[in-house]
Amino acid sequence: MKYIAFILFTVMTNAAAQLMLKQGMMSLGPISFEGVNPIIKLLQIVFSPWVFLGLCTFVISMASHLYVLSKVELSFAYPFLSLAYVVVAVFAYFVFREDLNAWRIAGIAFICVGTVLIAQSGGADQGHEPGEGGKATQTTSLSTDKISGTVR
Repeated sequence: MKYIAFILFTVMTNAAAQLMLKQGMMSLGPISFEGVNPIIKLLQIVFSPWVFLGLCTFVISMASHLYVLSKVELSFAYPFLSLAYVVVAVFAYFVFREDLNAWRIAGIAFICVGTVLIAQSGGADQGHEPGEGGKATQTTSLSTDKISGTVR
């Protein structure tokens, strides 16, 4: 449970990036590539303020996720990213006035229950180095000598 804060930071930055991208695309209006160089249009989209900020936030989210992956099992960390769906749905309801009907609420509830079950599995306490509070994960590295069969 030691890395839950980092996992939740990853979830929140991922969700924030989605919301920024949505705001950016709403501010640009409907996209059309007719009569316009597609590369120029793509650059206009990428460098519009909200879209650019959203992409930068995704980079921060990915850096945080890489840190988390260096500390905990993938099968523990990755399912937490589904909480971003929950955050996005709730904020989209309040910020963009998007529909949050019974089916979506039921789906959100299932996601939350599943995430709680995964959190109870304790995978975050199993670090890669001994002395981090969990058992060490064995890793095997393959050198080019092992692959080619050369013995030194």
